[in-house]
Amino acid sequence: MAKRIVIWTRTADVQFVGVLEYWVKRNKSNSYSKKLLTLVDKKTKEIATSPFIYKSTDFKDIRVATLGNFSIFYKVSDDQIIITAFWDNRQDPKKLLEILKENT
Repeated sequence: MAKRIVIWTRTADVQFVGVLEYWVKRNKSNSYSKKLLTLVDKKTKEIATSPFIYKSTDFKDIRVATLGNFSIFYKVSDDQIIITAFWDNRQDPKKLLEILKENT
């Protein structure tokens, strides 16, 4: 199967940038954020190539790929991967449920 184009929703993009900014402020350095950016880039490329290797969720057409303390929630179409949420698993899961309900 051909590699799909990865598209980030505005919600997922805001979440991811927020996580990166949080770690820059917390560590007073951007080294961890750079490392996280590299890991996310690698994971999204893997998702684009083989989107069905990660588990499905209870939400229609949404799958999840874990990345340590983080999860990437996405939808698969014939030619696209749509990242619907980037989640820090240490946050309140009720917030995540609201986000996923909005994107289904």
